[in-house]
Amino acid sequence: MNINIRLALSFLLLVAGLLGFYLLSEQPTVIRILSILAGIGAFIAVFWTTPQGQQAFGFLGEAITEGKKVVWPTRKETIQMTLIVFILVVIMAIFLAFIDISFSYIINLLLGRGD
Repeated sequence: MNINIRLALSFLLLVAGLLGFYLLSEQPTVIRILSILAGIGAFIAVFWTTPQGQQAFGFLGEAITEGKKVVWPTRKETIQMTLIVFILVVIMAIFLAFIDISFSYIINLLLGRGD
């Protein structure tokens, strides 16, 4: 089968699964979810046979491998960084409020509406 036909067929199967979910709106939710899962399963089965599918699934596998290499911060580091961010946000809010009040006062003086 031609590669482009398999690619188009895979996406049509995905769309059919999604349409099945909406067209079966009067059916129980389990049947609707099964229609989506069937469409996704058929999509994956056909898409896997295309070069684009092999490349996409290869990339996904590499991304998962790289994700496993990530070193996550400890609970203590997370709390410390959250506190630092919170404190800096409060300081910046106070600073910007001071600047806003100052500019408002200066503009009111220039327009003659000051005390």
